[in-house]
Amino acid sequence: MNFKQIASFVKIEHTLFSLPFILIGALMAGTPSNTQLVWIIIAAIGARGLAMGLNRIIDREVDAVNPRTAGRHLASGSMNMRTAWLLCAVFLIMLLIGAWRLNPLALKLSWLPVVAFVIYPYLKRFTWLCHWWLGVCLALAPAGAWVGITGEISSLSWWPELFIVSLGVMIWIASFDLGYALMDIDSDKENGIHSFPAKYGIKNTTIAMYSSIPVWGFCFAQISIIGAILAVIFTLVVLKNQKEHFQKWWFNAHVCTGWILLIAMQLS
Repeated sequence: MNFKQIASFVKIEHTLFSLPFILIGALMAGTPSNTQLVWIIIAAIGARGLAMGLNRIIDREVDAVNPRTAGRHLASGSMNMRTAWLLCAVFLIMLLIGAWRLNPLALKLSWLPVVAFVIYPYLKRFTWLCHWWLGVCLALAPAGAWVGITGEISSLSWWPELFIVSLGVMIWIASFDLGYALMDIDSDKENGIHSFPAKYGIKNTTIAMYSSIPVWGFCFAQISIIGAILAVIFTLVVLKNQKEHFQKWWFNAHVCTGWILLIAMQLS
C-alpha cells in the first residue's frame, strides 16, 4: 500500500481541521519551542489517523450499505482488516511517542482521545448527539496542545479562555457534521443511524447549523475578535451563495475557519 492509498484511507486532508487549533492551543499555552511543535504535530497526525482508522473499521458495515460511502476501502474490500489494524497501530504509536516526548502528563492523558475516538462510531447508532461528540473529539486538539506545552492542568491557568475555545471547536465541528449528514438522510433512516437530519429533517438541521454560527463565533473571539468575525462572515457567505456542490464549499469554509483565526491571532 502506497502513501496515496494510506492518505485516502485516513482522509489526511481532514487534518486541516484540527491543525490550526492545535497550533492555537500551543500558542495560548506560551511560546513553544520548535522541538515541542514537532512532537505536537507528530502526536496530532497519529491521533487524527487513529481516529479515522478506527471509524473506518467500526463503521465498515454501515459504510457498505450507504451509496455515498460504499466505495471506502474496507466497505468495498479494497483493503483488508489486517492492514487497517496495522495502520491504526502505527498511528497509535505516533500519538504515544509524541505525547511521551512532550511531558509525563501528556503521556498519562493520551488514552482520553483514544476512548473518545472509539465511542463516536458507536454513538451514531443510538443518538443524534453523535455530531456533538465528534465535536468533543476535535475539541481535544487545542486542549491537548496546551497540555503538551505546559505539562500541567492543576493551576487552572487554562480557565476560562482555553475552555471557551475548545467549546467553540466542539460546536463548530458539530455544525460542520450536521451539514455533511444532510447527504445521508435517506440511508440513515433506512439503516437505523440516529443522525440529527434523519430524526428532525432538513429544515430543522439548517436552523441548527445557522444558530450554531454566532455561538462558535463568540467562543472564537477569545482567540481574535477580528478573526472570529471574518470566519463567521465567510461561513455565512458560503451558506447563502453555494447551494450547488454545498458539501464541497461547506468543507472548505470549515477548513478556512481555523487558519483565519490562527493568522488573525498572530497578527493581533
